[in-house]
Amino acid sequence: MKNKDFPYSYIAIEGNIGAGKTTLCQMMAEQYACKLILEQFTDNPFLPFFYQNPERYAFPVELFFMTERHKQLQQNLPQQSLFETLTVSDYFFVKTLLFAQNNLSNEEFRLFQRLFNILNATFTHPDLLVYLHRSVDDLLFNIKQRGRAFEQQISKSYLEQIQGVYFSYLKSITDIPVLILYMDGIRFWENPDQFQTIVQALQQPYLPRIYHLNLF
Repeated sequence: MKNKDFPYSYIAIEGNIGAGKTTLCQMMAEQYACKLILEQFTDNPFLPFFYQNPERYAFPVELFFMTERHKQLQQNLPQQSLFETLTVSDYFFVKTLLFAQNNLSNEEFRLFQRLFNILNATFTHPDLLVYLHRSVDDLLFNIKQRGRAFEQQISKSYLEQIQGVYFSYLKSITDIPVLILYMDGIRFWENPDQFQTIVQALQQPYLPRIYHLNLF
């Protein structure tokens, strides 16, 4: 059953670190009574150590993320109430594999991918995948502004690597519509008109292919 304001039942909002995924989902849920699925990344005990020593902590940090995301989506995706007919999520489960691909050694990634494929087999794909694209400089500005201590060590090169992995994956998608929104300098959480422009883009029906939109 679809929300009357959107031609979709499940929208996943993706993007690099600091793109504004969670904020957009929260604002949509507040205004349109969506069912909200937010990643609980702060619960990952390995994350602060990963940014200090990536090689040592990459596998436990990615394994923890995968199991927690799987548990959360398994609990939330099949259940849609009459009052929350649109589900919005600030991540897509495939994010698990993309970050692991970037962060793990080849041997670790092969093992991780086998586990991921088993867990991913039963998940419903979103009806619309939205990718919020910002330049690395814009991402770093947002990261600094929100002030999470463990994120301040994130490097420009790391964000560039993650961005490259995302775009390689997005180009491979053929079965669902992918909407790439160019967001540099856009602070929609401070500007209601910008937020409404983004929402209007998400309310349009799209066919299964990639769409590039510069809304501002």
